[in-house]
Amino acid sequence: MPQYIIPLIAVAVFAIIMGINYLRKRKKDDDDEETVIEIKPDSSSRKPIKKALLVGINKYKPELGADLHGCVNDVENMHHLLTTKFGFDPENIRTVIDDRATKQGILDRLKWLLDGAKAGDELLFHYSGHGSQVRDRNGDELDDQLDEILCPHDLDWDDPLTDDDLAILFKQLPKGVYLTMLCDACHSGTMTKNIHPTKRSKNILPPFDIRSRSMSKILPKNKMGKKAKGSQRHVLISGCKDNQTSSDAYIDGKHQGAFTWALTKAIKENPDCTWSEAHKLAVSFLNMYSQIPQISGDEDKINRKVFGGK
Repeated sequence: MPQYIIPLIAVAVFAIIMGINYLRKRKKDDDDEETVIEIKPDSSSRKPIKKALLVGINKYKPELGADLHGCVNDVENMHHLLTTKFGFDPENIRTVIDDRATKQGILDRLKWLLDGAKAGDELLFHYSGHGSQVRDRNGDELDDQLDEILCPHDLDWDDPLTDDDLAILFKQLPKGVYLTMLCDACHSGTMTKNIHPTKRSKNILPPFDIRSRSMSKILPKNKMGKKAKGSQRHVLISGCKDNQTSSDAYIDGKHQGAFTWALTKAIKENPDCTWSEAHKLAVSFLNMYSQIPQISGDEDKINRKVFGGK
């Protein structure tokens, strides 16, 4: 074989690989464009309503090896609390669990939750499942920040459900809409995973190639659903600090998320409390766990009565 053939073959193979990568990127860009969701407010004279989306994921795709135990019970507990204590019509509550809680499935139901919202509406997004953090990528360049992510049943590390995705949705809400997000998941920068006979952390360890993008770098962290600095248009209560894990525990004779258990217990015992007061009580109930729930939002929103009152 002539010596010049080998370099030509190498060049051809390189060109093919570059072409495949380009097509993959074009496909991913097209897929990303398809996930952009437009929220349309309601301009009618209807009375304010209460709506909720409840997501609980125990079962993940087998290759993740990341099944949990108490997340579906969390959804059931929250549904019971909303319908029996706070006047939520079951017709205005959507629940999605396990293999139906794909990224697209969650986004579709978030559109249902937020679409047609108007001032005075009380909206709730409760998520119980795995969470993680990945290095944010903006086009072809790596941006110096971490994206907090929710981990749907069909988690794809190259196309996760990020805080940016939620921010795009949340920022479309008209003024006067009250949105609360309760997040019983980990957003851990330490990337640890702890397993205990009665307690499993709600954090999935990203693959090494994903983790390596942020190694040896000190990166700022964004709050879930908050894309930029300034006013946060929703209340966020999460199960732990950024460097902690949220527990999937066994409490009162059944599997359930420790954070959801503590928050619902606080609200049941004090149904006229504000979000700020409920948060403080939940923190006190979790003093035997190595997690401290966090609350964020504008002061007027975190000092409102939970779920808009009874």
